[in-house]
Amino acid sequence: MIDTIFAVKFVHVLAATVLLGTGLGIAFFMFMANRTAHSGVIALVARFVVVANAVFIVGAFVLGPLSGWALALAIGLAPLDESWIVLSIVIYAGVLLCWLPAVFAQLRMRKLARDAALGGKALPATYHRFYRVWFWLGWPALLGVLAIFVLMIFEPRLW
Repeated sequence: MIDTIFAVKFVHVLAATVLLGTGLGIAFFMFMANRTAHSGVIALVARFVVVANAVFIVGAFVLGPLSGWALALAIGLAPLDESWIVLSIVIYAGVLLCWLPAVFAQLRMRKLARDAALGGKALPATYHRFYRVWFWLGWPALLGVLAIFVLMIFEPRLW
């Protein structure tokens, strides 16, 4: 039983780490690319950002709650009876509600930057509007993920 708990805990912590680490990495590289104002640089970085979202973030978003639920059951908890788990679920839903429109913004930014680069034009105003939306949605998502980390670490001691 201990081996199962360790394995599920490992997957859960790994998913949380991938979510936080990839999210921060994506934000950093997109922010730095945007600072260049060079449509070709932004188009290339946005291309990789979208791939990283699809490969890492989606996987972490799925594995996180599944492994967390399995872990709670494996250690004998009734997940919905634990206030810190319920709070984590609520925060996670908020993070997801920020992430989904941010992904849409990334997809639009990628296309707009690519079109500008291929056409030898400056980035359109629409790109900058999507960037601002993406940028501001990232802050509550980041704070939410950090709050979930705090709950995972300190869980019962907070209540």
